[in-house]
Amino acid sequence: MIYWAPFLHFYQPPTQFHAILKKICKESYRPLLKVFSEHPQAKVTVNISGVLTETWNDHGAEDIIAGIADLGRDGRLEFVDSAKYHPILPLIPEGEIRRQIELNHKTNEYFYKKAYKPRGFFPPEMCYSNKVGGILADLGYEWVILSGVACAASWPLDVIYKVNFAKNKLATFFRDDIISNKISFQNVDSQGFMAELIGLSKGREDIYVITAMDAETFGHHIQNWEKLFLGELYETLEGGSPEYASIKHDVDLAKEHKDILDSELIEKIQVVTVSELLDKFSSKASLQPHSSSWSTSKDEIAGANFYPLWDNPLNPIHKLQWEHINICFELVEAAIKLKGNKESQHFADVSRSLLDRAIHSCQFWWANKGKMWDINLVNMGLILQEEVLLNAYKAVSSSGCEEKIKKNNYRALVAARDIAYKIRDYLF
Repeated sequence: MIYWAPFLHFYQPPTQFHAILKKICKESYRPLLKVFSEHPQAKVTVNISGVLTETWNDHGAEDIIAGIADLGRDGRLEFVDSAKYHPILPLIPEGEIRRQIELNHKTNEYFYKKAYKPRGFFPPEMCYSNKVGGILADLGYEWVILSGVACAASWPLDVIYKVNFAKNKLATFFRDDIISNKISFQNVDSQGFMAELIGLSKGREDIYVITAMDAETFGHHIQNWEKLFLGELYETLEGGSPEYASIKHDVDLAKEHKDILDSELIEKIQVVTVSELLDKFSSKASLQPHSSSWSTSKDEIAGANFYPLWDNPLNPIHKLQWEHINICFELVEAAIKLKGNKESQHFADVSRSLLDRAIHSCQFWWANKGKMWDINLVNMGLILQEEVLLNAYKAVSSSGCEEKIKKNNYRALVAARDIAYKIRDYLF
């Protein structure tokens, strides 16, 4: 058998505009739910960041939450856990990692109720490190999904790698980066995708393939792709005969497509959730996966540039952003320790809550001049961090602590102002 486990990542940043969210709901999220509801044999594994679930609820999209919960209860949709506000986990302190995971779980469990039973974990942007893996194993997750480039052993088509940590083992699933990117950039249609799966299975009795991409790929990034790819694929696997979209293919692969629908091989393809693979394939111990993301190349790993779109050593804006956010961590920690009266406690609590949002990944992603560049989204992230600092220092100054402690924290605040000016100079 060929077991295909499709994985979709749903996320919008906490700074997203209502009009854009409404557009994505119309173009992608609701049409995706329609495709799944029309194909009862369809299965999918999803990560839905807690901030998006909360945003749906706050912006009148409760029907999307309800539709996803229904699929979860039916066993056709598997949830995985993640970090609520989509931070780059390897780059933040361990306490912040655990807090983000806890917030994500509580939020999604509240909205999806008993349907929310995650066994696996999706690190935002598939950014992984040994530190992150150890925390996930300690928290009891059974598996983590990573980019194919992270695999440190031979490619696993019929075996599941598990990494040993201090307390538990953690299964590591790797997405097929090549096939996933072909789907994401509309370089293969549903028929061509099936041909790729069949080609990988030659010489093996049973294999599995995991594809993973942003849910917004379907309908928002690529118009009607949820119907032209997913809908037609599920229809074919259920025995139907859909009309295929005309998409340019590799010539040799196109020849193979002509006979695929008449081949008995197509009957070998079965759609499963990622966790179902644990019961179908044997496991073996493996080396620790490479520190990486789903946007990291092998050359970047070799050069220790593990998270190039969020912490590139050659990007001066990234360097300043992380200097600024590290001061936020320091001042919030000081604020929480020093709160000694009602006023101080109020500002400390506000700063703590704001910090959760202020570390979202998008502000770094959009700070790549010449690639992804949006001065407003970078600035919006910086404003969130400045609000953190405002409330954190106010908590310190009103706490009744020694003047020396106030001065030390004020110096950190002044340093943060200087860094913010430098970031905005780059934006100007």
